[in-house]
Amino acid sequence: MRILQIAPPWFSVPPTGYGGTEQVVSALTEGLVALGHEVTLVAAGGSRTRAALWATSRQPPSTLLGDTAVELAHVLQGHRRREEFDVIHDHTLTGASLGAMPGGPPVVHTLHGPWTSVTEALYRQVADRVHLVAISRDQAGRAPPGIVLAGVVHNGIDVESYPFVLTKGDHLAFVGRADPEKGPEVAIEVARQLGRKLVMAVKVNEPGEHDYFSDVLEPRLGDADVEIVRVTSHAEKVALLGSAAAVLFPIRWDEPFGLVPLEANACGTPVVAFARGAVPEVVEDGRTGRLVAPDDLDAFCRAVERVDELHPRDCRANARTRFDSPLMVERYVQIYEQAIGTRARQTDPVRLQVTPT
Repeated sequence: MRILQIAPPWFSVPPTGYGGTEQVVSALTEGLVALGHEVTLVAAGGSRTRAALWATSRQPPSTLLGDTAVELAHVLQGHRRREEFDVIHDHTLTGASLGAMPGGPPVVHTLHGPWTSVTEALYRQVADRVHLVAISRDQAGRAPPGIVLAGVVHNGIDVESYPFVLTKGDHLAFVGRADPEKGPEVAIEVARQLGRKLVMAVKVNEPGEHDYFSDVLEPRLGDADVEIVRVTSHAEKVALLGSAAAVLFPIRWDEPFGLVPLEANACGTPVVAFARGAVPEVVEDGRTGRLVAPDDLDAFCRAVERVDELHPRDCRANARTRFDSPLMVERYVQIYEQAIGTRARQTDPVRLQVTPT
């Protein structure tokens, strides 16, 4: 197949630090190339791929994240030559609307973000012409009535690129945005109550993240043993995840799919998390981590104290057998083939039911 992948414009593919969607797009693109497909990737400058690359910027416009004009100009770069492809896979937000326009190949669109009133209004307009794919069963179950999905495909990672670490340190780790949704202040409080060292890789990029870091996180740092580190490469991130006794994931929202628990497990590290959103689909309670009732801080602390009962090899096995990138690639190929067949028959999109393992 001739496949056009359109990544978001904000970070390089793969990302050097933050960028979960870009990481997924990279794994998917490289996996498709390995299968022999002709793949073209539209992405920010600095991206690296074995596919043909159309870079839409010299450097990723990360400080403009969310600017509609920037994203639309990026997406249009790919759609200007859309007739050259059998299928387009769009990972942006504005790309869904372009994909619904008449003509061109079928468009598969992955729902990387949560359902909101704004996205609901958009997807109602395009759902009969664009093949919408959810990234978790939880996200699919939250789809508004009348919006039918093409299927569910869990995000995947290249597990081999995550070194397995059998011997752990005593410190805890947190990786995420400076945002109340991610609960970094909860991680700090857990470390304080337990008297444990916490190493945090906190993304501070947008204005709201800067405000949250200075107003909420900084005042708490003096009361706990916390080290803030800057992660600028995949190697630095996996070193942090792999060496920790546990990775804390105290999310305070129903996240469609968080990559951090999966990445931690790939390194052999158990996860302690609030059981919200798609987390129970990723973390196997009592085997690869501990799931805690949302916002129960005392239970979270008790769960951290019990992670030494879990074995790193079970964590690694869960990541390899359920979330390795070839599984994700295979499922998307199924959806591409069905989308192409549907367009050839000139019928409404057939909605696949791809059930993750």
